[in-house]
Parts: sequence; C-alpha cells; structure tokens
Amino acid sequence: MRVLVTRPRPAAERTALKLAAMGHQPVVLPLMQAQHFAGAVRAGFERRHDAIAVTSAEAVHALAGLGPALDAHLATPFFAVGSATARAAAELGFADIRVGAGTGEALAETVAGLLGPETGSLLYFAGLPRADGFEHALRERSIDHVTVECYRMSPVGHAPGTLPALVQSGPFDAVLLYSRETARRLVALLRESGLDCADVSARYLCLSASVKEVLPAGVAADVAAAPDEKSLLSLL
Repeated sequence: MRVLVTRPRPAAERTALKLAAMGHQPVVLPLMQAQHFAGAVRAGFERRHDAIAVTSAEAVHALAGLGPALDAHLATPFFAVGSATARAAAELGFADIRVGAGTGEALAETVAGLLGPETGSLLYFAGLPRADGFEHALRERSIDHVTVECYRMSPVGHAPGTLPALVQSGPFDAVLLYSRETARRLVALLRESGLDCADVSARYLCLSASVKEVLPAGVAADVAAAPDEKSLLSLL
C-alpha cells in the first residue's frame, strides 16, 4: 500500500523504514516541526523536584539537548506516558522509569502511586500546544507540580501544489496521523490546495480518538486500539 506519513522528522523516517519492511510504499510529508528550548530545560532542572514526567518523546529529545549536564538527573524517578516515550528515555540514560498506559490521565494515576498531596514535587516537561488532560488530572489529585514548556510544534510550510502533486497518480491507500495538531495542519493544507479528504485518501488512520475529532465529519477514519505506533500500523 502507498502510505502518507505526516509525523515530524526524524521520527517520520523511522516510521517509513518500518512501513517499507512491511512491504508498503511510504511517502514522508512532515506537517509539523519541533523547536526545542534548551534554556527552559536548564532553568526547569534548577527547581526543586522529586520526579520528572513527560507526555511525549519530543520532550525527551528536548532534554537530550542538555548534554552531560543531564547526568545528574538520570537516577530521578521518570514518568513516561507510554512505551515509546519510555524507550526514548531509557536510550537517554534514565534508570528509574515508570510507564503510564498511554494517556495523560492514566499517567497521572501512575504518578499518584509515588507522589501525593504534600509528598513530593513533580517536574513536567511539556510542549506547545498540548492537551491539558495530564495537568488537570494532577490538579484533581492535588499533586504538586511545575510545568516547563521545553518545545514548540510549529507548522511546516508547504506550497499549495504539494498535495495535488503527490496524488496526481491517484490517492494514497492510507494516511497516518499521530497528533491533533498534525491533523489540523493537514485539514488546513487540504483547504489551501483545494482538495477534499477523499481526494488524498480513502482511509485516515489516527493514533487516538482525539486526533480523529479534528477531521471533517464523514471522513473515513480508524482509531488505533492503543495510542502507540504498533497499534496504529496494525490498522494497515
């Protein structure tokens, strides 16, 4: 199958390799790109904290920008939203990793197993824009936390003729969507290109139900059984 991969680089290239190994024909078209804030990371680690949390692998990549200065924090309990984020943290050298069930709300429940009201402080490295589910769930549990915005996802500029050129020989068999912001950017690019969703693909595969919500009503979209890439690719 011919599959459009919309996630940011370099993750898009890793996904493309997986798709090729599965016998598919991947086409990479990143719609968002990350800007890391190294200064915010350094300032964040200067705050008192008993544990660290992230809800995306991109936040882990932002932490990597700290270089050798990160070594002093690698033994701190580290809460990761899911298995992919946990793997990225392990590759960076974090040793005490607690893995959530894939959502911000579930991660807050995992955090509550270690921290509670007046029993410690959490340092949450987050991106912009983001959903507020994790922070809302922390507040509901009265868990002391500080949010450090360590990266921003920005749209990648594409000429209006980019998508029409990619579907000149016919629509894709599937489009992979990993985030709400990517889905929003795709809808905007479709509008700028004068295309409908059906012109690009008959199937849109979404990492979560919240991603699907961004697509226009009536679009044929499937949601992964779990918010991870393995589940997403299994829809193919």
